[in-house]
Amino acid sequence: MSAHRNAPDPPRDNRRMTRGRLRIYLGAAPGVGKTVKMLQEAHRRRQRGTDVVVGIVETHDRSYTAEQLEGLETVPPQEIRHGGTTLHELDVDAVLRRRPDVVLVDELAHRRVSGPHQRRWEDLDRLLEAGIDVLSTVNVQHLESLNDAVFQITGIRQQETVPDAVVRAADQIELVDMAPEALRRRLAHGHVYPAERVDAALANYFRAGNLSALRELALLWTADRVDEALARYRDDHDIASTWPVRERIVVALTGGPEQETLLRRGARITARGAGGELYAVQVVPDTGLRDVPPESATATRQLVAELGGTMHTVTGSDVGEAILEFARGINASQIIIGASRRTRLQRIFGRGVGDTVVDGSGDIDVLMVTHDLAHSGKRPAISWGGVGRQREIAGWLLATVGLALLTTLLNATGHWHALPLVVLIYLAFTVVTAIVGGIWSGLAAAVLASLVLNWFFAPPTGALTINQPQNVAALVLFLVVAASVASVVHLAARRTAQSVAAEYDSRVLAELTHSLLAVKDPLPELLEQARDIFSTAGAAIVRTTRTGVPGQVVVVSGDVPLTDLDARLSRAPIDDEHQLVLQGDVVDAGRQRLMEAYASVAAAILHRNELARQAAAAAGLAKDNRSRAALLAAVSHDLRTPLSAIKAGVSSLRSTDIQLSPADQRELLETVEGATDRLDGLIENLLDMSRIQSGNITARTDDILVADLFAVTRHSLSTPERVRTWLPDPSLSCLADPGLAERVLANLLENSLRYSPGRQEVVLTGERLGEWVELRVVDRGPGVPQSERTGIFAPFQRYGDSPRGNGVGLGLAVSKGLTEAMDGTLDAEDTPAGGLTMCVRLPVTADTDSTRGATR
Repeated sequence: MSAHRNAPDPPRDNRRMTRGRLRIYLGAAPGVGKTVKMLQEAHRRRQRGTDVVVGIVETHDRSYTAEQLEGLETVPPQEIRHGGTTLHELDVDAVLRRRPDVVLVDELAHRRVSGPHQRRWEDLDRLLEAGIDVLSTVNVQHLESLNDAVFQITGIRQQETVPDAVVRAADQIELVDMAPEALRRRLAHGHVYPAERVDAALANYFRAGNLSALRELALLWTADRVDEALARYRDDHDIASTWPVRERIVVALTGGPEQETLLRRGARITARGAGGELYAVQVVPDTGLRDVPPESATATRQLVAELGGTMHTVTGSDVGEAILEFARGINASQIIIGASRRTRLQRIFGRGVGDTVVDGSGDIDVLMVTHDLAHSGKRPAISWGGVGRQREIAGWLLATVGLALLTTLLNATGHWHALPLVVLIYLAFTVVTAIVGGIWSGLAAAVLASLVLNWFFAPPTGALTINQPQNVAALVLFLVVAASVASVVHLAARRTAQSVAAEYDSRVLAELTHSLLAVKDPLPELLEQARDIFSTAGAAIVRTTRTGVPGQVVVVSGDVPLTDLDARLSRAPIDDEHQLVLQGDVVDAGRQRLMEAYASVAAAILHRNELARQAAAAAGLAKDNRSRAALLAAVSHDLRTPLSAIKAGVSSLRSTDIQLSPADQRELLETVEGATDRLDGLIENLLDMSRIQSGNITARTDDILVADLFAVTRHSLSTPERVRTWLPDPSLSCLADPGLAERVLANLLENSLRYSPGRQEVVLTGERLGEWVELRVVDRGPGVPQSERTGIFAPFQRYGDSPRGNGVGLGLAVSKGLTEAMDGTLDAEDTPAGGLTMCVRLPVTADTDSTRGATR
């Protein structure tokens, strides 16, 4: 280290000729300290003599983060004027001119307001290509693949995202984590947000459940990236032995009733450690198909899914070796097999699957589970579909070694039998050889047996000449009969193989049909099973071009190189527009028929999906019809009430039969005016609902001040004195359509005022929470149960179908539709002290988003 410090620095242009290294600090949630970790690493490198500079670091007004910046050189940021505010952005050109060893670039997901790139992560390539190492940060909620999951958990859609490939390409990824309660304590002590924002943050984004879910997402995502890196390392270094870094449990299925016991035992073992994976593998031997009823196979597949595992089917001549090969391929840590059904006597004559697995397991632990059928001698039924490799070897041994032993025995007992009996003995031996080993070993046995008969038993012995013509005829007939028997046996074996293959295909398709019934999206499951059955690396359903060449991919499983013209692809037509494509050649006619059967199932699924789309469209039409019926009911009842009041008031004013005092006239005029206002509001809501349902509403969003929105809304209310506002930041702004936003808040406030008892106040608040501006309408009314909150936003519905009020049940439905038109959300929550809180979330403005970034 000291030699490095004292040595003269090389020219900066030649200091580094290789691409820089990227290190990313991945935060499990905002506020866990990823920026502080990055700054601490920068100080450590600086103390070791490394040239470190700060490109851009966002402190978010956190004093401790700002303290960590002291002592580090900062490259002056680029100042940009935007919306009356000065923003600071990373100056890439200045960093390249300074050319340090390491540069700190905070918040990869940050959106730039100007420049050649829109996102900060897009500037990384220039820095890395220049040979500069980069330290950076990103939160898990900003990863593109997790965006939908984070939205479902927190209810907040992250507008700033980073492609997963950018983070995966980092040379190092360090997870920065913190227990949910510890992070909430940091938040409560004011270490993350200012005091006025703490309560809202704790009650919304930073709920303990949200933080636990985000933490689990971060841990799982990081574990998968580590697993990918480990797999690449093992492949690069040709490491075949297993490394027990993660519990991967392989359960070998037998097709018998004991496999449920094996699966449940495997699931219990998998659940003992975090990140464990359960694999159920069923081996179909090429010498025969296990007789498994379709309903049993379907139940097994469903049980595997319920236990959180995945089902795999592989083929192999040796069941034990196939299990071991599968386990090594996934880097399994343990294999679970059932105790052998073979009796002690049966084990004397041959090894079982368990013996093969145990002997060849190596570093993989093997758990042999006992069950009710252990050592019972009842083995699963097998339909033989061909002689198989082992039987072929046995046939050739019989044709050679067996024939030699038989000849020796017959020579030793020659005085007990004559030539006709010897011929029959050799004929029977040839038949046995053909049955065991097939046609070629049978023919070889027939030829060799005829030569042995001629040499050892047909006079004159010891020569291949025959003196008696009847002996010549006997030997020729023997050869013909032996060859014929071998051919018949071989033909029978082929017919048996074909029947077993057909039976196998039918069972596979039956199991496939049953398993797809319980799957919500069956096409990916279909392709997964096709990959297992055909032992291929990839399968896909693609749209075909006019020339029949595969084009756009509809669904894919694994890797199918459609862009590689030299890739070997097998195709089966699904319909006029789609093809089933497998990577690799499927040359066997029987397998091609099975592939076409899979294509037929895919065609049925696509047809069903099309019918489902048509049914959804029909349901939409039915919904429109119901809306029209409800509208007619509303017009016939709720709209008639104000019209009746108007007509009665005007008729009274025009009447000449009675004399009205000035006070009575004013009262009637007020009644007419109030009824007219109600009628105008009802019609306006009806028109808005019609525009929302037809999709013709257009929101013209702009940067508006929340304070101005509150003032305009209060002025439009019937009783503005009952509304109290709370706005801690008078400069808070959001992206919204001013007219639509005012309508939303007015509807919500009028609804809350209507249901608040007596003259109780309704509170209207506004503050920023993450990427949103949250507007809350808080009342102390009777509230709405959790189970009923979805229904209150339906058109023409009042809570509990209550007849109270003068509306048609459109206020909340219109408010929700208008809010969503502005890319916002509207939800109902409990008021802590009793009542209902309507929560409107609208996007933050570009200025606010660039300068604050509260959820980073």
